[in-house]
Amino acid sequence: MAAYVIADVEVTDPEGYAEYRSQTAATVEKYDGRFLARGGAVGVLEGTWSPSRLIIIEFPSVERAREWVDSPEYSAIKGIRHRTALSNVIVIEGA
Repeated sequence: MAAYVIADVEVTDPEGYAEYRSQTAATVEKYDGRFLARGGAVGVLEGTWSPSRLIIIEFPSVERAREWVDSPEYSAIKGIRHRTALSNVIVIEGA
């Protein structure tokens, strides 16, 4: 069953975050993921949630998404995101 990694990211250091962003796609692809949304315009339809940068990545399964998050390739760069942005990241199973 497909799974989705959803990240709500507030970039605090755009230059540093650009370094992270430039390296992420290759790690996602290696674990069979693909970006569905990557920081496009967000429109609030209801409620007060207004993410500044929203990312949605599809993986074939929750297990594959977790393999990516814990992979040596992604682990080597996720510290850049931690230093350059505030973020909340979840994984959810698809329907």
